[in-house]
Amino acid sequence: MANHLFRNAAIYSPQDRGKPASGHAQGDLLHIPQGALLVTDGKIAAIEDEASLLAKIAAADIASETDCRGQCLIPGFVDPHTHICFARRRESEFALRIRGTPYLEILKQGGGILSSVKAVAQTDESQLFEVTRRTALSAMAMGTTTMEVKSGYGLDTENELKMLRVIEQIGQQTPLDVVATFMGAHAVPTDFKDDPDAFVRLVIEEMIPAVEAQGIARFCDVFCEQGVFTLDQSRRILESARDAGLGMKIHADEVHDLGGGGLAAELGAASADHLLSVSDENISRLADSSVVAVLLPATAYSLRKPYARARDMISAGLPVALATDCNPGSSYTESMPFVFGLSVMMMEMSPTEALTGVTLNAAYAIGMARQVGSLDVGKQADFLLLDGETPAMLAYRAGVSPVTAVYKRGKKVASNSRVSEYPALHHLDWNDDN
Repeated sequence: MANHLFRNAAIYSPQDRGKPASGHAQGDLLHIPQGALLVTDGKIAAIEDEASLLAKIAAADIASETDCRGQCLIPGFVDPHTHICFARRRESEFALRIRGTPYLEILKQGGGILSSVKAVAQTDESQLFEVTRRTALSAMAMGTTTMEVKSGYGLDTENELKMLRVIEQIGQQTPLDVVATFMGAHAVPTDFKDDPDAFVRLVIEEMIPAVEAQGIARFCDVFCEQGVFTLDQSRRILESARDAGLGMKIHADEVHDLGGGGLAAELGAASADHLLSVSDENISRLADSSVVAVLLPATAYSLRKPYARARDMISAGLPVALATDCNPGSSYTESMPFVFGLSVMMMEMSPTEALTGVTLNAAYAIGMARQVGSLDVGKQADFLLLDGETPAMLAYRAGVSPVTAVYKRGKKVASNSRVSEYPALHHLDWNDDN
């Protein structure tokens, strides 16, 4: 077994205590001012003070050594909410939105999600893969090493399954670990606008069984929102998904306080996402549950909406994760450094809380905390080097990624925000944390 030593690093990492970090613990990090990391067969074999580690191992046992030159070393980013599998951008809608046209109005006009649905239907699988691959590798160059990717631009069985196949290929043909989420209930198709319950029946009776048989998706998500899917419709879809062995996620209370956060708590969903309009009552209900709040500050930025109340959620004891929501409409960014900066500058999170949000809590939100999310012995050696001494550099250097090197299972896969010629990496079998 080859040992690879990374030394002279300012190490910062959340501490995995077997559950998402909440309250005061969200900002409680492991900090080793001059630390070292020992990697063996792609996993972390040791992490401690450099002098202590070097005293325990012989030079002959080290196959390679990297001097990190005092740079900050943190876990690789985990992006727990993306829609990066899309066929075409939607730049024209951006102009409408900045002129004040509400997003739900754009959706009613056949734009928004429905525009992306049309594009996916017109794009073959190989083209869809190539568009998605480019965005995924761009995210990796900025530090994302694990990501969730949703379907949801199909809205019929054939195209939803096509999207899920593409999502699986991203995990197979790039170094990234990819978690697939089925989101056939992303919008009501035009053909069903006068009978949305008929579409809900299609999702439950045809799509979910087909997704279960395909075996790619690990979660099911639903857009629980006024003008999209009601609380009752969302409950029926998620309960059917749960019966089919899928984990549950909810786009909750993004525009209106419909009670999606409370539904997530009731059902024991893995995460409740968005939560821009969630009530105090449902923050409390979520905090008393096992649900992770996945906040998407780049979406609030893009839609020019008030940001989610991260400070209130952390104070209530609700674990907070952060994600890009990368999609061609309301949040066209794959940059986790940008999301980190927004969370600190606009949502009153400390840099240490934000680091937990983009790593450990994000990993729990997608059932990957046994493998990734913190620098613990036995986990994958997924980590980043930053041009700085602390994680605060991710917010301090606004608009620029300070990520200088990206390592996946101990192998460098990108440097200076450019994807390198990465080696073939074994894709681990799924091992659900929930």
